[in-house]
Amino acid sequence: MVYFTLENASQSNQDNLVSACKKYLDHHPGVLHFSVGTRVPDLERNVNDCSYHVTLNLIFENRAAHDAYQVADRHNKFIEEQKANWKTVRVFDSYLA
Repeated sequence: MVYFTLENASQSNQDNLVSACKKYLDHHPGVLHFSVGTRVPDLERNVNDCSYHVTLNLIFENRAAHDAYQVADRHNKFIEEQKANWKTVRVFDSYLA
């Protein structure tokens, strides 16, 4: 899971990041699941973390697929093109059963 907080959280900037994720980060070898979207703005319960704007969820078939993704040209191109728009990026890597 990757949580992006944008410098400018306009809807067009959020949509741009979602589109870039779809363009550069989907369909990598070894990715079993890919999804990306924006935070639900009207869910603001005490347990909701509302400090981000866009979420990326990737599930890899194994650690080798994850490691290859990290150095893939399309992943690096995504970072290069988008990083100026990010205030913070939080990554939560987990082993799932």
